Order: sequence, then C-alpha cells, then structure tokens
Amino acid sequence: MAETSFTRYSNLVAMFFARVAVRGDRPFLYWKEGGAWRSLSWNETAQRVAALAEGLAALGLVRGDRVMLVAENRPEWAIADLAIMAAGCITVPAYTSNTTRDHAHVVGDSGARAAIVSNAKLAQALIPALLESDCRTLISIEQIVDARSDGLAIVNWDELLAQHAGDVARCVERADFVRDDLACIIYTSGTGGSPRGVRQHHGALLHNVAGAHDVLAGDFPSGGDERFLSFLPLSHAYEHTAGFYLAIGLDAEIWYAEGLDRLAANFEEVRPTIMAVVPRLFEMLRQRLLRSIEQQGRFAQWLLARAIAIGPAPVRLIDRPIDLLVELTLRRKVRARFGGRVKALVSGGAPLNPEIGRFFQSVGVCILQGYGQTECGPIATVNRPRAGIAVATVGPPLRDTEIRIAEDGEILIRGENVMLGYWNNPAETERTLVDGWLHSGDIGRFDEAGRLMITDRKKDLIVNDKGENVAPQRVESILQLEPEIAQAMVSGDKRPYLVGLIVPDREWQRDTKLEGAALHKALQAAVDRVNSGLSVTERVRRILIADESFTIENGALTPSMKMRRHVLRERYGARLDALYKS
Repeated sequence: MAETSFTRYSNLVAMFFARVAVRGDRPFLYWKEGGAWRSLSWNETAQRVAALAEGLAALGLVRGDRVMLVAENRPEWAIADLAIMAAGCITVPAYTSNTTRDHAHVVGDSGARAAIVSNAKLAQALIPALLESDCRTLISIEQIVDARSDGLAIVNWDELLAQHAGDVARCVERADFVRDDLACIIYTSGTGGSPRGVRQHHGALLHNVAGAHDVLAGDFPSGGDERFLSFLPLSHAYEHTAGFYLAIGLDAEIWYAEGLDRLAANFEEVRPTIMAVVPRLFEMLRQRLLRSIEQQGRFAQWLLARAIAIGPAPVRLIDRPIDLLVELTLRRKVRARFGGRVKALVSGGAPLNPEIGRFFQSVGVCILQGYGQTECGPIATVNRPRAGIAVATVGPPLRDTEIRIAEDGEILIRGENVMLGYWNNPAETERTLVDGWLHSGDIGRFDEAGRLMITDRKKDLIVNDKGENVAPQRVESILQLEPEIAQAMVSGDKRPYLVGLIVPDREWQRDTKLEGAALHKALQAAVDRVNSGLSVTERVRRILIADESFTIENGALTPSMKMRRHVLRERYGARLDALYKS
C-alpha cells in the first residue's frame, strides 16, 4: 500500500499529484465502453485535471467560487472534482436523481457560478434550475442541445480541455491552499427534510484517508495493487471519500461499475480488492445468494447451514473438519462470485443488521462495518479484523478521532474530520457544533472492547403511548431478513403498538402468484414469525402493503439507499393511521 505520511499533504490536490509522480503511466481510471474496459493512466488524468483547471480560470472562475457537478460515476467526475479544487474553487456535487426542484435548492443555496453536467438526460432537470439562478455557465461533458438553454453559456468539455495545455507543474505550484480551506459543499441526502450543505475542508478528507489507510495496512497483507469497484454515487460523501480519495491515497485503480443490473458481472470481471457498500446492497446480495444455493440442492443448503452454525468466530476443534469442507466448497464459490480477490467490503451509510454481517462473514466475505456521517468526513469508526470483528458494532474510532457519549446517549465526535459547519445556515451549525463537538443525532454506547454500538437515530426513535422507546431500524432490518419481505417501515409514535408498511419480495410474489387477501395473509404470517422473537413493544401488530417498492426514483430512498421516512409518512400516513381504527 502507499505511504502513510498523509500529514505532509496540505490539500487533496497535493496528495493526488504526489501519487501521480509515483504511479506515472500506470492505469488509474477504468470505464466500460463498447463492451470493453478502457483506462486512463495517472499521468493522463493529471494532464486533464490541469487543463480543466486552466479552463475554469479562463471562464472567469476565481478562488472560492462554487462549481456544481452533476454526473454519474465516470472518469470525468473524478477529473472535474480534482480540477475544480485545483483551480481554487469549491466542488458542489449533486445527485443524478435530483429533480429540478432539488437542483434549484442546491444551486441557489450554494451560489454556484458554474455547473458541469455529463449528458443531455441529466441536463433536462438541471437547466431549468440554472435559469432560475444567477449561474450562467454550463460545461457539458457530452454534447447537449436544449431549446431552453437561451441565456446559458454552454461550453463543450472536450473543446475546453483542447484549448488549454494542461501544465501539471504549474497546476501543482498554484495548489497552495491549506488543510483548513474548504474543499467541497456536500448536501445531505434529505432523510428528514431539506438538504443542508456540509462544508468539508481538505483536512477532513485527508484525516479520513489516513485513518482508513491505517486500518487496511494494519489488518490486510499487501498483495500488489489495490483495485476499487466504484458503485455508490460519487456525489455522496461516503463514496467521495472512501471510494475516491482513499483509492488515491492507496495508489489504487478505480473501476466504474456499470450499474446494479451489471454489478454481479462487474465483480467477476474487475476482481476488486476493496469496495464501499451500503447495507441495502448487502441485503439484496444475500437474497440472491440464498436463492442460488437453494437451486443447487440439498448438499449446498447443508453446507450453508453448517457455515452459519460454525459462524465467523474462532473455529472449535470439533468443527474444524466441517469448516475445512465449507472452506473448500461453499466459501470458495461465494468468494469467486465477488471476483476472488476481495479483502473487504466496507459497509457504511446506514446500520447493517448483525445477521447480515454474520451471514457474509460465515460464507467467507469480510465485511468491515463503519460509522460516520457527511458532517465528519464521513468516517468516524470502523471495525478491525485483527481485533476481532464484532458484527453488532461499528468498531473503534479512527486514529485522532475522539468519541464520547452524552448523558442522553447521543454520540459526540471531535477531530479534524468534523465539518466547518453548514453553508448559509449558522443556526443549524450552532446547534450541531458545540465546543468543537459534533452532535451526531445518533444514539449509541461502547462495548467492553471500546467498539461503538449504534442503537438508533435520536430523531427516529418511536415513543409509544406508554412512553416506551422503540428503535425502528432494528425492527425493520429484522423484518427484511424474511424471504417474503423486501422492504419495511414501521410506525407507531404516540400509539399503543407498531404497524408496518411492507413491500413484498417481487421474486417470491411472482413464484407464489399471491395477490389480495392471500398476499396480505402470507406477509402477516412472516411478520408474526418475526414478532415471536421481539419484545412486546417491538412487535408489529398490523400491516399495510405498499403500492410500490421504495426506490430512489420515487423519492422513498436517498441516493445511498437510506429510507426517507418523511416521504413515506406523507404518502401512506392516512392509511397507516387507519390501521388503528380497523
């Protein structure tokens, strides 16, 4: 792995160019085009970064200007992000799933002076938002033609780069900003309302890179070049730091996945060593593995049962013969489905059900669950294999990160990774940052080994009519382990019991052909099985079947696949309330 002296870097651009000097013409960024993988070297990427930085300056952008970035994961996203910073400007990433209203909030709140968009499809939602703002410069990576673009100066990406030499040495010299300088404004994904712009400085991301590097270098043997598979949106703080800048710090290759429908194939083609993943993806992968093993017959099912019974803990002497058999058969096949070289899939962005963690550890896939939020870089803790992975925890704090638990159970974080505050929101900044401590809004505690355990979001806790607290995410994650249930949201604040909004598993529903009352009865039976293992206050008494799946496209999920409870409550609130009257 790369060097560990990250403290010598004054900013992210300096780290990138330092790694370019070491890596040179070796491949760096990979993407699929025409059915084949193509790549850019570190040197080629650096030249394009320098050229775009010069181009931004030629367009009149100056230090401190904000530049909005709307693109899918691709080499140009990485080049744009680095070039914006190299020009002394501030990147404002925006989700590709944003509506015009979402874009209008981001561009208006940030005061962006220019925007970069990848293609005509994404420009459709962006251009009307720009026309409502003071932003009048749009750089298009691909050619776009839009009749509504009058009043905008549309600049072609290729032409802009071709007009500038891309002097790397000069670009390095001009990147003289320091760790406390603002690098980007990342807008939260809006799980509870309007997104807030988090002011992330260079030092926050460098702190995260150094801490994550320590974990990986200390717990995994170096087996040659690292290879990242980039799947989560780069506009999200988790992928931005853990999937991009950490990769730079590790001298790693980055391969851009083709999408969810091609992810399984990309695993086998790319053979990644590290990947940032969210719990929802693990849930989907688990269901696919279970179906595949079920189709392979009784012996495969028996192997899976033995693997789970043995578990990820140190193997007892009596279990070693069976464990060896499982290792040579089931685990080898499972690891092959992930490319065969994965050192760790790093889970973050939302709580991971411990049962999901145990499942993957048992079948031979190492999962490192971490914790944090956009406001702290976003990484604050992560599990270490060397210390023994406790799947019910999110591990100890990163190096140079302080965490303490407030009297009411709230997790407080302090360190260089903590944000500078919210953009244009001093009141929220004052409420969230108190005496240098970030008030996370999450509830947790430490176990006896100093590993953090998250119990729930402070604002998401359900308080029933008897004043008893229920952590909804725990109940929902257990419900989603049932083969009949794809997604679930529970509700019951100030009510006598919980009710549930259930999305049936579509493959199970297709196979069983259940509809109407029969479908409701089968789903209630699945919920009742879960209830038998829950406390009285956690049990879900009645259910409502959702009209459709919770997706990013319909606004029920954030781009990092977290549930937007306020959206679902607005959509289904009246029908959920009616369950208490029937």
